[in-house]
Amino acid sequence: MISEGEKVPKFELHDADGNVIKSTDFQGKKLAIYFYPKDFTPGCTVQADEFSGHYEMFQKEGIEIVGISPDDVNSHKKFCNKMGVRYPLLADVDKIVSEKFGVWGKKKFMGREYMGVMRSTFLADEKGKIIKVFQKVKPAGHAKAVFEEFKK
Repeated sequence: MISEGEKVPKFELHDADGNVIKSTDFQGKKLAIYFYPKDFTPGCTVQADEFSGHYEMFQKEGIEIVGISPDDVNSHKKFCNKMGVRYPLLADVDKIVSEKFGVWGKKKFMGREYMGVMRSTFLADEKGKIIKVFQKVKPAGHAKAVFEEFKK
């Protein structure tokens, strides 16, 4: 997993509308990049709902939010429409960006091992430097914790 002090890895992914979003699009802005396992699952729904609910608060402080999962553009579009997500959800279908950030790996659930996204959030400053890494994120209350970290 990338660490605090490192630069945000360069990436190019499609959002829910099929637009190409690049890491360089966020130069000069504070950025919260959160990785989540799958659209429409309970934890991911809570997380998206909380970031959406606090979206205007983040915007007032000049903080951009980006969610990334291995789901495809169509899944993201449905999820955004159902959940009212107003920030980009990016489709990392090939897991290339997840691997760059170090969040794609072996997981365990109910005694079963499988490969998946480890729910994590990376906060970056205006220069693209990672200033905080949240690992093993619990969805409930996370958006507020991210906001408070930026306010420090």
